[in-house]
Amino acid sequence: MSNYFTELADKTIIVTGGSKGIGKDIALTFAKLNANVVISGRNQAALDETLAELQSHNPRCIAVAGDLSDIEEVKRLVDTAAETFGTVDVLVNNAGVNIAKPAIEVTEEDWDTVLDLNLKTAFFASQAAAKYMLAQKGGRIINIASQMAFVGFIKRAAYCSSKGGLVQLTKALAVEWAQEGIRVNAVAPTFIETEFTAKMFEDKDFEKEVHSRILLDGLSQPKDTSGAVLYLASDLANFVTGETIKVDGGWTAI
Repeated sequence: MSNYFTELADKTIIVTGGSKGIGKDIALTFAKLNANVVISGRNQAALDETLAELQSHNPRCIAVAGDLSDIEEVKRLVDTAAETFGTVDVLVNNAGVNIAKPAIEVTEEDWDTVLDLNLKTAFFASQAAAKYMLAQKGGRIINIASQMAFVGFIKRAAYCSSKGGLVQLTKALAVEWAQEGIRVNAVAPTFIETEFTAKMFEDKDFEKEVHSRILLDGLSQPKDTSGAVLYLASDLANFVTGETIKVDGGWTAI
């Protein structure tokens, strides 16, 4: 058991939105395996705090501040990782946003904000990383989707659309790049217990609704998603591509 995941040591791992929430947990998971982790985010203070934690496990980890809704910033992130470490081995497209509104109230700006970061940014980050992966004949791209790619839910019209698109993008890129040794997969979590969801669950009716749909006890923890990401990044998943692993406690099984 102790030999599993040792191949990830010294690999270059980019985690977008890696300073908080599940992105931070994913980044820490790789750093503890001695991978060279590159995190991105807009909040410099949060980046600095998370980077200090990462570097306590691997001093080579770095942080790149930037707004990934700007595609030039996306390219800069990937290029910085490649220039620093000489390669890009794994890209985790975790950066995302939701604007919870009834469909009738969603504005064009709301729609563009959600679709741009959740889907457009993921594509162009994948494109930028693939340029390096194609040259080295291998790499892993892991998209953080959502159970909302497979089910509908109130106040999630744009979000469901973006995550459904991300699952299809995962398949399309997997098909296109399979012969080049690039494996493209996704992880689709349910609601995860973080500081962000804590605010949502102040609405007790909403909390009750969510718990009623999850078959396992409680809410998902960040490590549940990190575990699936770790598997897909490792040699254990060498024959897996175009797949989306649902980490949803049974929500979509009904």
